[in-house]
Amino acid sequence: MTTHSTAPCPRFADRCVVVLGGNSGIGLAAARLFRAEGAKLALTGRNEETLRAAAEELDALAIRSDIGAPAETRSAMAEIAEALGGIDVLCVNAGVGGFALAPEITEEFWDKVHTINLRGAFFAIQQALPLMRDGGAIVLTGSIGSVTPTAGNIVYGAAKAGLRAMARILAKELVPRRIRVNVVSPGPTESGIWTRDRTPEQSASIRERFTSIVPLGRIGETDEVAHAIVFLASPQASFITGVDLYVDGGSVELG
Repeated sequence: MTTHSTAPCPRFADRCVVVLGGNSGIGLAAARLFRAEGAKLALTGRNEETLRAAAEELDALAIRSDIGAPAETRSAMAEIAEALGGIDVLCVNAGVGGFALAPEITEEFWDKVHTINLRGAFFAIQQALPLMRDGGAIVLTGSIGSVTPTAGNIVYGAAKAGLRAMARILAKELVPRRIRVNVVSPGPTESGIWTRDRTPEQSASIRERFTSIVPLGRIGETDEVAHAIVFLASPQASFITGVDLYVDGGSVELG
């Protein structure tokens, strides 16, 4: 009796996937999963060293680009168009964090976070849309901070709430092109965002604080969030658009 292999075809074989902020943390974890399933990858980020390492590991096009600077994003999209010809999946993951109570918030702090997390994300999507193939998918990395009131999180939470609203409106606008738009909102995750620009003591304090409020009693891993991103970008999510998927250990629903 002759047997035949029933191994599934990789879900992203020969599909072009762009991960903005794909050189570290959740973005890099997602890029690894996309590559393992056959995707042709383009990654952007601000750190040339980590970009170079990711490009070598994943055989990806890597472009140094700051999502907070639309001119740099425009240049990156032109390079992606020339190299890949188009985009099937766009993941908008680049972002910055930061905590400050209301009396301590400066205009500079507000503008820095919103320029990258909201304004930059919108204009990156706007510039990518002409390259997106009909029937594609856009997945944005949000945060449960958009729906959970946490002291000190006004600036970041407001930016992510704006991102969530933007994604839902884009999902409506892009229905005629069958481009699905969804958000994955992580809870506390070991993504490196807490250690950036902080002392080890500050990072440990923040980690302890957030671990205590997660019903599952631990911090999430980047791969756990990345699997949700890849699912929403995949054919298995073909009837899902406009959702905000919490990957948070039960923090929103059980907290």
